[in-house]
Amino acid sequence: MIGGFSFEDAGRTYTCTVEAPRNAPTETRWWFSVSGDQQRYAPLEAKSGDTQASVKAQIIAFYNQRLYALSQPTVRRQFGGPGRPPAAKPAESATS
Repeated sequence: MIGGFSFEDAGRTYTCTVEAPRNAPTETRWWFSVSGDQQRYAPLEAKSGDTQASVKAQIIAFYNQRLYALSQPTVRRQFGGPGRPPAAKPAESATS
């Protein structure tokens, strides 16, 4: 398995490391951080056949999708359930 590495893409520096979970010794994951972003991400399970090129491609695709999702406008949803009928208007009196 390859070790950690760094690379640049689109003006950002990505730093990648392989880490095992702290509280569950099940699977190791590729963690990465990006310059200008305070958060770290672990989208990929580390596999024995991983190469820098394959990991790099998956990380770039993941991060670009994340940036795209963040750039989309927020969709406001109306609560109340899909089958709820509209509120009834009070009937007007027949005598005017």
